Amino acid sequence: MPLYDFRCPHCNTTIELLVRSDERPDCRSCGADLERQISRPQAPGTSAAFIQQSRAQAAREGHFSNFSPSERPKIR
Repeated sequence: MPLYDFRCPHCNTTIELLVRSDERPDCRSCGADLERQISRPQAPGTSAAFIQQSRAQAAREGHFSNFSPSERPKIR
């Protein structure tokens, strides 16, 4: 199920909910039908710390697909 942003037209509350695409949730504040908003997708993290953390997790799990061929012999 994807995350969607919703806005209440009556009380102007904005919330983010994890719902099915065909669901129409009600406002938690006033009970009115919420309007689905267009959400901006978040770009994947590209910081050096994020890359290092992902590589460490991959090495622990035993797959090295996110390492370059020249880096793989150094890890094993």
